[in-house]
Amino acid sequence: MTEGSSSHYEVLRVAVTATEREIKVAYRKAARASHPDHGGDAAAFRQVTLAYETLIDPRRRAAYDRSYAGGPRHRTPAGADEAHFDAPAAGSHASATIHRPGTPRNTSGDAPIYVPPFDVPGSVPLIPLDLASQQIHGMPRKRGIFGAEARIQREMRTVQLIDRQVLPAIPAARLINGLLSPADNSHIDHALLSGYRLALIGSMLLPKGAYAWDGNTLNHGGRSIAPPQLAPVVRRMQDIFPELNVTGWTVVHSPDGNLHEPVIDHHRRARGASDMVQVVNAAGLSRGLKQFLAGGPAPNTVNLPVLARLLRGMH
Repeated sequence: MTEGSSSHYEVLRVAVTATEREIKVAYRKAARASHPDHGGDAAAFRQVTLAYETLIDPRRRAAYDRSYAGGPRHRTPAGADEAHFDAPAAGSHASATIHRPGTPRNTSGDAPIYVPPFDVPGSVPLIPLDLASQQIHGMPRKRGIFGAEARIQREMRTVQLIDRQVLPAIPAARLINGLLSPADNSHIDHALLSGYRLALIGSMLLPKGAYAWDGNTLNHGGRSIAPPQLAPVVRRMQDIFPELNVTGWTVVHSPDGNLHEPVIDHHRRARGASDMVQVVNAAGLSRGLKQFLAGGPAPNTVNLPVLARLLRGMH
């Protein structure tokens, strides 16, 4: 088998005989090093991700190996250049073009691009196109007995807020409600995925007033209020999806529906306080999520491998 200058194996720095475990280990290392959120290069990160998605799938790897053996111009199973990361899926409204140096990058407001694309001949989609096209998956539902109605009410407010304020601005964003937590036996209210960024969101409903968040506790009138414990879940999800930038958000709704209430002051965090979760009101969540998701690499991408795994984790 002939080695080329930019093969998937060279990108991940593994031998052509690498096992699945060796590929996973190499990918985690390469993804962390090349991720734009950690000072890496977006183009290199896309190359790393494409290499992993190809080599970790036995059928795609076999097809790639056949073309890889044919010459130095390595091609994907579809016969397209490796830059097919920027090619849209069938049914999307984006033009079927490959990004060239010097042309504008795709933005969060552009039509969704599916990775891997749905129009690869002979491939089996990870999930159906109609399911991947939905922006909202699942809805809050009753779990347990105590406080169920109040929980559903605050979770529904979060769903409506994201549906009205965030999803129209980022067409590739996908909201998944009611995930089982991989860190414990609890659940995750909401997960919002766009490109290579994932926001985990918990919901609260508190009276109007001024609150102070110090990174560990939410204080109001001398009383401490414990927000949802999202930090362990964020850490676990980051381990599961090393290619993503995972953050946690707790949104505090007011009883009257005012998006700017309650007021939450962010105090300087104490040593050892968690910086993985932000506590905000509804207006702060809408603004923060749009900035977070739009600022990531390829924000108009629907990451099908991640989306499929999240959907399997729903209640």
